Amino acid sequence: MLVIGLAGGIGSGKSSVSSMLKNLGAVIIDADKLGHEVYLPGTEGLREVVSEFGKDILSSDGEVDRRILGSKVFGSPEAMAKLNSIVWPRIKNKVTELIEENSQLGTEVLVLDAAVLIEAGWTSVVDETWVVTAPIDQIISRLESRNGITEEQAMSRINSQMTTEERMEYADIVIENDASLDELMSSVQQIWEKTLSNKGLAGRQNG
Repeated sequence: MLVIGLAGGIGSGKSSVSSMLKNLGAVIIDADKLGHEVYLPGTEGLREVVSEFGKDILSSDGEVDRRILGSKVFGSPEAMAKLNSIVWPRIKNKVTELIEENSQLGTEVLVLDAAVLIEAGWTSVVDETWVVTAPIDQIISRLESRNGITEEQAMSRINSQMTTEERMEYADIVIENDASLDELMSSVQQIWEKTLSNKGLAGRQNG
């Protein structure tokens, strides 16, 4: 089984590439969704998060209000690091379990879709790291229209993350999202077909 780690900064188009890979036949593990699961009611993760950040982060139904939690960690590197130290190892445990399950099921290509793949140190559980990049002006434009934020706010979010250059140091493959969606799809399909061919999996792709 080939396990691909898919990374990319905010506004890069990583989610679009993930959807394309799913349509091409890959099984997707969404690390962001797993991140929600690790502190659901009744979990040890929730107990640790509440112990660290207070009961006021809980909504009336006992779940974490991500807006309140976010207000406590964004802008505070120390608080964010503490939250990550609680959440990231639990996500990694879930990821490794899912990789093993898929291996036993005969899955041929699995993609770990994770914005923090590199920062969290999860490259150790994947065979290849693919990084989605986009020009800074296009990222800002996407964030302004998609999130309804100003250019200054967009830059603040971009600057709070690992740089594209830093991500590319870990990349086995770089997917440049600098044109239309159709051109991105064409690029992803070419990379997919070449990768499967190199791994001897070309006859099993979808479509």
